[in-house]
Amino acid sequence: MNPVEVIAAKRAHLARLANQSGAAGELEARLAMEDWVARPKGTGLRVLLDALSETGISIKASSFDALAVPQTIDFTDSSLVRTLLPQITFIEIKTANQARVQSGFGGFFFALTESEITAAELLGPRHRVALFNKRTGELLMSSVPEIIARTRSMTWQLSVQL
Repeated sequence: MNPVEVIAAKRAHLARLANQSGAAGELEARLAMEDWVARPKGTGLRVLLDALSETGISIKASSFDALAVPQTIDFTDSSLVRTLLPQITFIEIKTANQARVQSGFGGFFFALTESEITAAELLGPRHRVALFNKRTGELLMSSVPEIIARTRSMTWQLSVQL
């Protein structure tokens, strides 16, 4: 390989890495949906998770990226959060930017974490997975059970942090 080919190969490899472009894709997906807001941070996140816990559902903050909300919510207002909680949908966003991803998301390879699967089980229809194709703007709302039902292959892995 000549230097130009090496650089082109490195760029192609970097384009496949989801972590750095995933956040940008999440933002694009949120902006496409009028009633979506980013996962709250700090006190707002704690109030939301505490209100959810009071209903018997405990999930990790990392199990969702956005919320579909019925109205503007001040997440530090615990009374308002408790009142609106049954109407809030927790959304995990998965973004694609690879040319191989087809319409309908055929060929899309991504991971579901244990916390995302657990949240889906506990929240039921109030947990959705948004598949967003950054190249085409296509957005498909799905669920973990629907995704597993249409999966062509699965590879289980153990992720560790040292």
